Amino acid sequence: MSDRSLSPTWLASWASRVSEALKAMTDEFERRHGFPLGANRVRLADRADQAAARTLAQAGIGPGDLVTFYDNIGDVTWADVGNGYFVDPAGDVLLRFKQYGAVDVDADKKAGGLVIGSNGGGLSYVASPGGVIYRTRTASLDEPEFDQVADDLRHFLELLERSLKRFVANGEPGCLSLRPQHFIVLAAVNADRAPSMPDR
Repeated sequence: MSDRSLSPTWLASWASRVSEALKAMTDEFERRHGFPLGANRVRLADRADQAAARTLAQAGIGPGDLVTFYDNIGDVTWADVGNGYFVDPAGDVLLRFKQYGAVDVDADKKAGGLVIGSNGGGLSYVASPGGVIYRTRTASLDEPEFDQVADDLRHFLELLERSLKRFVANGEPGCLSLRPQHFIVLAAVNADRAPSMPDR
C-alpha cells in the first residue's frame, strides 16, 4: 500500500479534524456572516454506504481509495464553506453511473471517471480510474472540459481541509474555489512569503 493511500485510521483522523473546524465555524458563523448556517457536516458511513462501496469495488469502476473512502465516510456536505463543497454518497455515485455512464476525462476518451461531488457553483468533481481528481470548467457534463485539482483522493481531502480552515480563519473560500489561472496570481503575490503554492 502506498503511503498516499487512504486508510480507515487516516480517514477517522481527517473526519475528526474537519468536524472540529466545522464546529468552530458554526459557533461564529451567524455573527460573522449575518445569516443562519445551513448544513455543514461529515457523515460517517452506515451499512447502506458500505454496501454501495462494496458494489463499487465489485464493479471495478472507481479507484481503490474511493472504495475505502465510502466504506468509512458517508458523505461530505459543506453548504457554507466558500461557495460550498459536496462529496456525494456512494449510492448517488452508483445511481449516476447507472443512468449516465462514466465521464470521459482524457482526450482519447478511454478513461471513464466517476462524478463524486460538486461545489456550490455547480462544477462537478470527477475521480479518474487512476485516482486523479478533476473539476469540470462548466456545470454541464455534456462534452466537459476539466482541470486537475488533486493528484489523488487523499490530496483532494487535504485540500478540502485546508480550504475549510482558511474559511474559518478569515472567510476566504480556499484554493478549491479558484480556477488554475488564479493559482498563478496567488503564486506571484506570495512568492516572497513561501517557496511554493499554498495548496496546490
